[in-house]
Amino acid sequence: MRELIALVALVGSLTFAEAQEATIRVGAVRSLSSIATVIGVEKGYYKDAGVNVEIETLGSSGDAMALISQNRLQVVEGGISAAYFNALAKDLPVIITNDRVSSPVHHELIVRSDLKDEIKSLKDLKGRTITANSRGAVNNYEIAKLLETVGLTLKDVEVKYIPFGQVAVALANKAVDAAMLVPPFGAQAVEKGFGFVLADSDDYIKPHPIVISVSFMNTDWAKANPDVARRYMLGYMRAVRDYCQAYHGGSNRAEIIDIAVRSGIERNRDVIDNLPWPARTPDGRVNVESTLDLQKFYKQMGLIQQEFPAEKLVDTSYLDEANAKLGPFVLENKDSKLSGCR
Repeated sequence: MRELIALVALVGSLTFAEAQEATIRVGAVRSLSSIATVIGVEKGYYKDAGVNVEIETLGSSGDAMALISQNRLQVVEGGISAAYFNALAKDLPVIITNDRVSSPVHHELIVRSDLKDEIKSLKDLKGRTITANSRGAVNNYEIAKLLETVGLTLKDVEVKYIPFGQVAVALANKAVDAAMLVPPFGAQAVEKGFGFVLADSDDYIKPHPIVISVSFMNTDWAKANPDVARRYMLGYMRAVRDYCQAYHGGSNRAEIIDIAVRSGIERNRDVIDNLPWPARTPDGRVNVESTLDLQKFYKQMGLIQQEFPAEKLVDTSYLDEANAKLGPFVLENKDSKLSGCR
């Protein structure tokens, strides 16, 4: 009821013309972690807040900083790559506003099946070949952090950069010994007999929870359109709460899966229903310590030249206002044992 009253008051304050003009372009790679934006469109949450959201599908988040800094997109959903910190160093108008994927992230280090008797612990990876999807991506950080727990560094292994979709072939051809994979690629590799799980990132990496994907906003646009930015965040966080209820097997799970299938995020219902969903925080909070540690890693790798304090990395002002209007998140399925999204 509190949420409904807040929304009625907000929408009532808008004129029809204002609602029509409030268009936001959001860029995201098509994946289950981006479904909250689709939920907001499909269920009319943005419309309720007087915002028109247009979703632009990105092939990868690699060009995201250029697109958002040029205001071709006002919001981009993607991983915290080295490109973000380099954008800040260039004074580009971009900031993290909220969490999208955080622990448990279900990122697993998969070792080739025929090496089961040779590689039994992380220490046994010394001298081996491991894949990451790119040098400036989060999973390269994850590999380094796993090795760190047993006194190894990236210099003790050979890292090859291979797109996730091609890793199964590399394992099958014995071109690599191990791979850091994200869902559904890790589960698929194990299911097809290409490898076995040696380690899960969440069991080893600190600071915890790990934050690997966020929403970025164009700060120039937000300063010029603060009310639109606030209304966008309100609609978005309503959708995030729907996602988290479905994540925990709530009464809306079938509805959210329908949206995922209908929107083309994942055509196979069984895949969505049986594989672990990306976790996130229902109030969008970002573990800044995890972000700072990621920044430190990129600096050590020589991928960035400058480090920034927490207040330069994350702006929660729009998020805080949305959460204040919506009130505390209350989990529907209190019997759920899943961590994350709570």
